[in-house]
Amino acid sequence: MNTKVVLSQSPTGTLKELLQMAEDNYPLLKSKAWEIKAAEKAVATSKNSLIPSLDASYQLNYATYNNITGMAYPQFLVPVSGPPSAGNYYDGVFGSATSLLLNWQPVTFGQRSSRVNFSKAGMQYAKADAGNEIFQHKIRVINAYLDMITAAELGKVYQENLARTEAMLSVARTLVTSGIKPGVDTALLKAEMSRAKVELLNSRKYQEQTIITLSGLLATDHLPAVNDTIYFTKLPAAYLPADTVSNPQLSLYSSNIELSKARKKVLAKTIMPTLGLWGTAYARGSGIDYNGNVKATDGLAFQRYNYGVGLQLSIPVLQFAKIRSQVQQEDMLIRSNQEKLNEVILEVRKQNDLADTTLGTALLVSKETPLYYESADFSYKAIRSRYQSGLANFADLMQAQYALVKAAADNKTAYMAVWKALLYKAAVNGDLNLFLNQVN
Repeated sequence: MNTKVVLSQSPTGTLKELLQMAEDNYPLLKSKAWEIKAAEKAVATSKNSLIPSLDASYQLNYATYNNITGMAYPQFLVPVSGPPSAGNYYDGVFGSATSLLLNWQPVTFGQRSSRVNFSKAGMQYAKADAGNEIFQHKIRVINAYLDMITAAELGKVYQENLARTEAMLSVARTLVTSGIKPGVDTALLKAEMSRAKVELLNSRKYQEQTIITLSGLLATDHLPAVNDTIYFTKLPAAYLPADTVSNPQLSLYSSNIELSKARKKVLAKTIMPTLGLWGTAYARGSGIDYNGNVKATDGLAFQRYNYGVGLQLSIPVLQFAKIRSQVQQEDMLIRSNQEKLNEVILEVRKQNDLADTTLGTALLVSKETPLYYESADFSYKAIRSRYQSGLANFADLMQAQYALVKAAADNKTAYMAVWKALLYKAAVNGDLNLFLNQVN
């Protein structure tokens, strides 16, 4: 189903409100927020491994009671309790059991703390990833917002051009009627009317495209009303700090390195022993008495009760040989991630130089375009007066009008180029306030 984007008639929304709307509505950003919450739960889960396990169980069975002494590999076999039987008996008897089993590992020689630290590193990575995604998305929102208001201003330029052409067509008809101008001027101005209409329609199409793009980034079909012309009457300050340490990409790559280091520590700690404490209390019932007599239904009740406590020290003797290559692999990944971080640092530094150059040039250009526009406007008015007096031809009039339209459009885009250069500077520095503070 196609849904048309609607511009709200409510009070004008500010750019900061649009940025907050994007952060609240956009699905990818919401998913990043859930990833952070999941990472926080992972930290809590790793800490909860200190809590002992306590399992309660009850079983009732009906089975034969044949048994044999000796060793059997436990996998794929259901164990049978009791001493060996005198022979094979295929009659089944009831058996029952219930138990409480406590298992606690209070000492892990660093394994638990390494897993907690790994979870914390994962949480920091999730936050860095979300912060980078939110920042980059806000940059896209601001860029789309600037495109939208630029399209609106250019629409005004082409609307004024159409009005001028309509006015000149009326003047030309009068001049043709009075014999001052040839009749071909009327036909030519009608053609110019069509061209002006086409330019206006194309500008409106572009404006609709920018609205759709912005609404997609805001995840809404109802954009707040926008009426912001400050970008075409004011220029930002030229001087800006060149600090790039807050760029979220640097934090993201640094967090990835810390995550790899924490993963390496978890692997390294698996060679450490674990000290476990267990305790149990259980009861058994059997349909066979101590003399081997069958009393099948006696197994429905408990006849023997036991308890036990103990310590267990588990040492993974051969674990070192197993994980050595995995630790080496993590070392290589850490080095790889460090080089990726170095690449990002280099790229950010060069982008910062490029942003300074772009901003400086845009400011210089923006100081020239108003003079160009004023000259083009003066020339057009002068030639229009000469044309109305019969002293200038149609070609001179159209050339002056083309120059005026181009100068007006260039003046708008030159001002916007400064703001976009400032946005680029803020994106490289990782600080949106460099842009937003200039707007305010």
